[in-house]
Amino acid sequence: MEGDGGGAAVGETYRRYWEDFHPGETLSYGEKRVTREEIVEFAREFDPQPFHLDDAAGAATHFGGLVASGWQSCGFAMRMLVDHVLRDSTSMGSPGVKSLRWLKPVRPGDTLHMHQTTLSTARHPHRRDIGFVNSRFEMLNQHDAVVLRMESGGMFLLRHPEAP
Repeated sequence: MEGDGGGAAVGETYRRYWEDFHPGETLSYGEKRVTREEIVEFAREFDPQPFHLDDAAGAATHFGGLVASGWQSCGFAMRMLVDHVLRDSTSMGSPGVKSLRWLKPVRPGDTLHMHQTTLSTARHPHRRDIGFVNSRFEMLNQHDAVVLRMESGGMFLLRHPEAP
């Protein structure tokens, strides 16, 4: 299944509830072109390692050039997730990230997209109105190489909390 690319139109009431996530379902969405300028700007403020700040310094490392911070890559993934899934959902936040791996560097000029696979769903043990969704997220570059893999949980309101 492919994401619809954005928020609900004015007047629509569709929102993704817990019941709308199905184990085995994969959503594909997003497109983010990464620029050198945003890599350097992020690095200056949050991760000022030389290979994130300077082309020559990056070239002198095993990366062979300037690369984005892994934390910036997480930000790219989060933005795509919000824009294409969470914005029109009943998201109540996340209990946390179970695993996170940066598998390949993100470079200037890369175009990134996401695959989100629902692994499991479960009702909250104490709150009838909330359910958990465990998902695997993979962010890929324009060559379909996985650059980031994460497993994380989300909490969503139930459409029918009174149902068994």
